[in-house]
Amino acid sequence: MGKRMAIAFALSTWLFSMVVMVAQAEDPYLFFTWNVTYGMRSPLAVPQQVILINGQFPGPNLNTTTNNNIVLNVFNNLDEPLLFHWSGIQQRKNSWHDGTPGTMCPIQPGTNFTYRFQVKDQIGSFHYYPTLGFQKAAGGFGGLRVNSRLLIPVPFADPEDDYTVLIGDWYSKSHVELRKQLDNGVPLGKPNGVLINGKQGKVGDNSEEPLFVMKPGKTYRYRICNVGLKNSLNFRIQGHNMKLVEIEGSHTQQAMYESLDIHLGQCYSVLIAADQEPRDYYMVASTRFTKYHFQATGRIRYTNGKGKASPILPLAPTSWAWSLNQFRTFRWNLTASAARPNPQGSYKYGQINITRTIKLANTNGYVNGKLRYAINGASHVDPTTPLKLAEYYNIASKVFKYDTIADEPTPDLDKTQKNNLGPVVLNATFRNFVEIIFENHERSVQSWHLNGYSFFPVAIEVGQWTPEKRKNYNLLDTVSRYTIQVYPKSWAAILLTFDNAGMWQIRSESLERAYLGQQLYVSVLSPERSLRDEYNMPEGALVCGLVKGMPKPAPYTI
Repeated sequence: MGKRMAIAFALSTWLFSMVVMVAQAEDPYLFFTWNVTYGMRSPLAVPQQVILINGQFPGPNLNTTTNNNIVLNVFNNLDEPLLFHWSGIQQRKNSWHDGTPGTMCPIQPGTNFTYRFQVKDQIGSFHYYPTLGFQKAAGGFGGLRVNSRLLIPVPFADPEDDYTVLIGDWYSKSHVELRKQLDNGVPLGKPNGVLINGKQGKVGDNSEEPLFVMKPGKTYRYRICNVGLKNSLNFRIQGHNMKLVEIEGSHTQQAMYESLDIHLGQCYSVLIAADQEPRDYYMVASTRFTKYHFQATGRIRYTNGKGKASPILPLAPTSWAWSLNQFRTFRWNLTASAARPNPQGSYKYGQINITRTIKLANTNGYVNGKLRYAINGASHVDPTTPLKLAEYYNIASKVFKYDTIADEPTPDLDKTQKNNLGPVVLNATFRNFVEIIFENHERSVQSWHLNGYSFFPVAIEVGQWTPEKRKNYNLLDTVSRYTIQVYPKSWAAILLTFDNAGMWQIRSESLERAYLGQQLYVSVLSPERSLRDEYNMPEGALVCGLVKGMPKPAPYTI
């Protein structure tokens, strides 16, 4: 770290040493300072370079409460540009700090930038990660929780403690090597293992320290997020059932599960009762839907427990039909309050008329001999000027074209395997209620995420979608969430209102697919250009590309 950076980092740490500040007539502020560096760790027993945040791998938990304002100063001490995305945080009226290359200029090496955003009207389990240059393959990810305010009732008793469990597949190659491999058009292939909180674990090694400790007779909350790159994972705990209570910011109807399929980018929250014989038990996360098998284990220890963990691990289910049936058991808790006092079920999403249907099909093919992934035949490429800045500065036509793909893929899409390269931006009408169909014509499970929103996944079925399939939609109590899986040769339908103005990414949660083009952006503009609908470009926002040096446009007004 250079002298100036060291002084700035020390000063920032001193200024932000008071973690919580309540401003008059405002919601509380939380201040954080992150020093992002490289470091050596051995996730799979072989030393490799990883990305650390304040010396931690994985990164620190961000522990917040509904409506908190987050002020997070990031010092980039890597040798390449950096951005962080807050997966599942809706950034109401504020895509400026969403942390994607379509909305922000990168934090250059040796500099710092302060994120400012509010976890407005949200509760639940989320995570963050770096979005540029395939850096997520080196770490830099961590848990993000949004606790309920004290005045809002939660549909279960306070747990004894609250634990974050980050599961994901892992490659022993550096992110730079993996990135170069993809840039050369070569697919990643299978990973080298699976991690739980940055560790693989070793069954039978009784010297291994526990990841978590439980007191007999107490109940604990575990927030489990799949932060991996390629694979769906199954999660289970030896000798314990899990009571599902929350998925991605929504309270669920509470039900018991022996194991949970957690797909890329997804977060589930469960309660675990410490009601078994006091000894050690293994958590297990293992790959699903693949010919290869990788797993990670982590110990849970009962206080005063004397017994060793059994080396016989619980088995995962074997078919994706089982996974689909499990998805269909998840139900929204209609009577529970979420971030506001009114019950979740007071929002009658099934009674709103659909104004637009968008069908998105994932495809793959080759461009100039190199592998690319696409949506409806269009493979996204990030321009040097972020899409949001180009739009705000009224030079969008110099950077991208709207609606370069139709709302429905062409019938011969799979046969042609033609991918067009360039920025992909859909133009959406503010406050329209839309239906999005994700069609998976491939033989692997896909996982999709929409920034800026939660949505209602009303159906997943085998085959191709037709309007007649709407009769099978769950229009009452499907769980509002921000990611959805699509099984092989299947489709998933989601419903949502585009009521959050900004520039929002739809992406494959497979990092390989997203990096090679399987993503797009949705532009949601308020016709009023009013502060009631969207914030102005923040003071101190980074500028780059064509807008660098341009005068700022006239600000939005009330």
